[in-house]
Amino acid sequence: MPLDADAGIRLGRVLGDGSALPIATELCRHQVGAFLGAVDGVDDVVVACTQERALFSELAQQKSAVAPIRFVNLRESGGWSRDAAQALPKMAALLAAAALPQPEPVPVVNYQSGGHLLIIGPAQRVLPWATRLGAQLDVSVLLTDSGGGMLGERDFPTYSGNQIRIDGWLGAFKVQWQQANPIDLDLCTRCNACVDACPEQAIDLTYQIDLNKCTAHRDCVKACGAIGAIDFNRSAMARSGDFDLVFDLCDTPLVALHQPPQGYFAAGHDAVRQTDAALQLTALVGEFDKPKFFIYKDKLCAHSRNGQIGCTACIDVCSAAAISHAGNLVAVAPNLCVGCGACTTVCPSGALAYAYPRAPDTGQRIKTMLSTYARAGGAGGALLLHSEEQGAALIGQLGRHAKAAGKLHGVPAHVLPLALHHTASTGIDLWLAAIAYGASHVAILLSGEEAPAYVAALAEQIIVAQTILTGLGYSGTHLSLLHAAAPASLDSALQQLATGQAPTQPALFAVAADKRGTLDLVIGHLLKFAPTRPEQIELPAGALYGTVNINKSACTLCMSCVGACPESALMDNADLPQLRFVEKNCVQCGLCETTCPEHAITLTPRLLLTDVAKQSRVLNEAAPFHCIRCSKPFGTAQMIETMLGKLSLHGAFAGNLDRIKMCSDCRVVDMMANAKETSITDLKRGH
Repeated sequence: MPLDADAGIRLGRVLGDGSALPIATELCRHQVGAFLGAVDGVDDVVVACTQERALFSELAQQKSAVAPIRFVNLRESGGWSRDAAQALPKMAALLAAAALPQPEPVPVVNYQSGGHLLIIGPAQRVLPWATRLGAQLDVSVLLTDSGGGMLGERDFPTYSGNQIRIDGWLGAFKVQWQQANPIDLDLCTRCNACVDACPEQAIDLTYQIDLNKCTAHRDCVKACGAIGAIDFNRSAMARSGDFDLVFDLCDTPLVALHQPPQGYFAAGHDAVRQTDAALQLTALVGEFDKPKFFIYKDKLCAHSRNGQIGCTACIDVCSAAAISHAGNLVAVAPNLCVGCGACTTVCPSGALAYAYPRAPDTGQRIKTMLSTYARAGGAGGALLLHSEEQGAALIGQLGRHAKAAGKLHGVPAHVLPLALHHTASTGIDLWLAAIAYGASHVAILLSGEEAPAYVAALAEQIIVAQTILTGLGYSGTHLSLLHAAAPASLDSALQQLATGQAPTQPALFAVAADKRGTLDLVIGHLLKFAPTRPEQIELPAGALYGTVNINKSACTLCMSCVGACPESALMDNADLPQLRFVEKNCVQCGLCETTCPEHAITLTPRLLLTDVAKQSRVLNEAAPFHCIRCSKPFGTAQMIETMLGKLSLHGAFAGNLDRIKMCSDCRVVDMMANAKETSITDLKRGH
């Protein structure tokens, strides 16, 4: 990398105590002694190259080094670029982020697999793999057709069927199917008696009957005799089994998810995919764990109330079918969750939060990178969010192409790559926080591995975030999705990356664990330094801020909406028939709208920027209706009139309409008095 002579001194001034940072010229091999000397102590060691990560890690292990070691890629992410001479501020930013303490550990999700494998598909594909894998795994097979295969000795349990359903995950799969053929392969002894007895040759050596050839003379049933494997009148067709692993060789995958459960592999007829899946299957025996990627705060959830569905954003976006309806809440299956974080990105209330790492940890990395970049003399820094695997690999390929051929530009000096477990795991709170910290742009690199629902969700959230920034008067484009699957397309996208106006002073706050708490801080800072200060910003449909509109002529102040609101945005008044609203609390979940029996509520997405958003304001009110017996105020005149109109035609109420006009206490007294009078009358008649 073209570092000038005083690069180490300049980096030391920005990152450390002023002493020059050591710079190696051939650290890959010839100067490995410098690395071994650095890990002699106990202080953290950051190696600013990933080329020899495996070698250095092994050497440190052999030396029994105790110093924590981290690696950061400076070379391909900026040192090998036409802008390399100006990339020192970026290098300082990446080094500062790498030196941050590791995030706190998160709970883990456990799997236990005994290696019980079910292979599903046509016999000609399934049976060879059953033989190969049988020596390493406990194999069972489920045949979907019999063409081209031949069953030999009973080396493994064999079934046949269709209408197959697969539920579960690694170590806990439940597979259900329908026994479609008269021959039950689990009972069949493969004696060939049925094959010999069938005059139509409708039975082959997979011991399944071709029902198109069979004329139902039942000689095979007689030949099978006491074994009883053949039954044309079998009533119990449903079958099921528990398995640790599933190898799906059907033409169309049985689990049609972008992110199938761990332990399930679909390879179809592709020989390369079959071999790759088989290698992975043999390694999945034992105990395994993964991070629990999410935190669910059920008290904030706006999914449902009283049987009415409001927000389903997390369920709709999940490509692993890990989130489901569970009464008023949602249920997240941690064993199915793959850690994409898309649910946390689209969650309006922050009920679902990303935990690997947590938002404050990612926020600290963003803040550290941008502040260090600025302190080192960088200007107009832009974040490039990418995945740890394909995204990082693509950036590495771009750097190598830029260095070797010189035809590509390479990663620009002002673009700061930030690796994420998944590109869908950050949302509007962290993106706007980055702008508040001084970023000129936040780009999200999509390398083709993302589910379509994730891409759509990110695009929708970007529109909301950009609308807010534009509404505040910040010029330019601040957020974008970069679709790139090859170095050349990534290079072109980075060269065309737009920049937007950032606040004149970077924010100092830290990202909070609460999504809306972070957004309050972010919007407050952006508003403080905004070129324009509007009272409100109209937002697109589906935004997480907005107001509630009441049709006063239809509203009866029944307060059903108050009971449905999960965020205390809608409230009643204990002393007066009054519906109140705090706009800051509203997440636009729509529960009030769907719950209202009079259809008197509509939602308007917007961001209100005045103090009114934090204050309780009256949406509707009415004079109270007074009890006709004790004059105690209760309900409203409109509500009582509506009830009288609806109940006057009902036989059970038509004779007691005055009770509708009474408070609850007087209603009970009247009912008891009427019951007493009725009893006395009955006694007199009896006498």
